[in-house]
Amino acid sequence: MSGFLHRKAWEYCFISQALKEHDVLKPGKHGLGFAVGGEPLTSGFASFGASITATDLDYEEAAKKGWIVTGEHCKNKADLNEKGLCPAETFDKLVHFEFCDMNNIQTQYYNKFDFVWSACALEHLGSMRHGVEFIYNSLRCLKEGGIAVNTTEFNVSSNTETYSTVESYIFRKCDIETIIHNCRQQGYNVSINWDFGTSFTDYHIDVPPYKHNPHLKLKIADYTVTSIGLIITKPC
Repeated sequence: MSGFLHRKAWEYCFISQALKEHDVLKPGKHGLGFAVGGEPLTSGFASFGASITATDLDYEEAAKKGWIVTGEHCKNKADLNEKGLCPAETFDKLVHFEFCDMNNIQTQYYNKFDFVWSACALEHLGSMRHGVEFIYNSLRCLKEGGIAVNTTEFNVSSNTETYSTVESYIFRKCDIETIIHNCRQQGYNVSINWDFGTSFTDYHIDVPPYKHNPHLKLKIADYTVTSIGLIITKPC
């Protein structure tokens, strides 16, 4: 990973660090991952001893949305340990894979997990409203004291206009501030960092066709975009 400056790598590190600091990556803890696709996070978390329920959209719906063609969909449990981050025997014991629609989270998940996460998925649920509702609904899956860590695409060039299609919505600061306000009104604790960075690579904007290194900020349509993370904890 040395020298690889990519927002996706940042998201994986952000989620992992938040969960590690919250002390949930250990035996006896149970995590729920949404839209896990080809992420290394499931096997990485299981390697610490946490039990993981990894989910993704069912194959037919994923194909309709183009996730199969782009290689961003998980079709079975075996896909989740391709990099061998977790010993096979441990992985088989601790990881379960199920299909789940992020717009229709099953009630069987409610109040069951010590942590939940998603990596740059909630902006692809059809609209801003769907992405916001997913965050609120995912919090229902947490036990008391549990933590939710979600990353999403973030518009750093405008707080009024943004990119919005059926396939993707890029959140603005005002959108995220509303989410934070509503969560805090319900008693949740929310951590956010608005620091855009000060190094040369933080100001480098990757434009199509993307070179992908560095790829911390990129141009989508008329907007400069990066990734941002929300850490939300449920009160005990």
